[in-house]
Amino acid sequence: MALSGSLLAISFSSSSFPITLPFPIPPAPSISKFSFPIASISIVISRFPLSRSSTTARTTSICFSSLSDMDDTAGPTMFPLHRCKTLHWVRHAQGIHNVAGDKDFTKYLSREFFDAQLTPLGWQQVDNLRKHVHASGLAKRVDLVITSPLLRTMQTAVGVFGGDDYADGMEAPPLMVANAGYSDHPAISSIACPPFVAVELCREHLGIHPCDNRRSITEYQPLFPAIDFSLIESDEDILWKDDDRETNEEVGARGMKFIKWLLTRKEKEIVVVSHSGFLFHTLSNFGNDCHPVVKEEICKHFANCELRSMVIFDRCMEGSDSSTTNYPGKIPCGPDPPSEVADKNQKEKGVPNSSA
Repeated sequence: MALSGSLLAISFSSSSFPITLPFPIPPAPSISKFSFPIASISIVISRFPLSRSSTTARTTSICFSSLSDMDDTAGPTMFPLHRCKTLHWVRHAQGIHNVAGDKDFTKYLSREFFDAQLTPLGWQQVDNLRKHVHASGLAKRVDLVITSPLLRTMQTAVGVFGGDDYADGMEAPPLMVANAGYSDHPAISSIACPPFVAVELCREHLGIHPCDNRRSITEYQPLFPAIDFSLIESDEDILWKDDDRETNEEVGARGMKFIKWLLTRKEKEIVVVSHSGFLFHTLSNFGNDCHPVVKEEICKHFANCELRSMVIFDRCMEGSDSSTTNYPGKIPCGPDPPSEVADKNQKEKGVPNSSA
């Protein structure tokens, strides 16, 4: 293996292939060549640039390890609990645009599927996921539900994590009124469920596809009275453009901005109901230092109404939460030298170890 400038060449006994890196690697004068069987090499490159033009504050790691000893080289990692959050990622259930687009991709360009709603099959998927989150106990643990402010994601969010059917006369407003978004679905109560917040950052690719163009917040509020829309700055959808669509890289960058915002929230167990493209390109930022199976578990494409639970660690101190379970000890105060200190003192005094 040779490391020189911005070119990394990995040499095998019979062949070599170059990998060009978008940033320089300092020369390694004491390393000139290694030989490995192809199946035994994994390369992990993680980058943390301050900006697109920055060449500082980057971490690059190149790891060579045998698949047989993966457990030893990529062992368990320990994090403080109060700097972790549990995130439950959910892709919306089947929408009318999914059915049409599966048959003819150009249908995604049709205004017929503007802000697409769920299909009857999609509502069945919602009902099945709802049964699962209640049977598993997840429904009782969730502190907050965040949803993309499009019809299909809000229908999925309230259908899965909302209360029971709403009845006239209830004190709290419904999460969703009856038949919202051509759903033919009864109203959903906001009682005995977590709060719901709509957030623009977790929307699907912005631009060109009308199915990803939202309605005005003024139109949504009567349909979803108990969803909090206060974090959305503009009533009209000023983010969606009919002549320009976000790149995958831009969606991934927006996803990282969303993740950093999540870390500032006080809630510890959060549901995010979003879209296929947003979930894939956001989560693809993670898992590069993991076993390939773990990487795939994190960022493979989501099926309609799939739920995937993960833990995220606040490595960069974005949040400021203090622990609610840590205990300082030494209360009441008293001497507490560890046994190893006693052993050291014995040796200094020339006293033989009593356990010897």
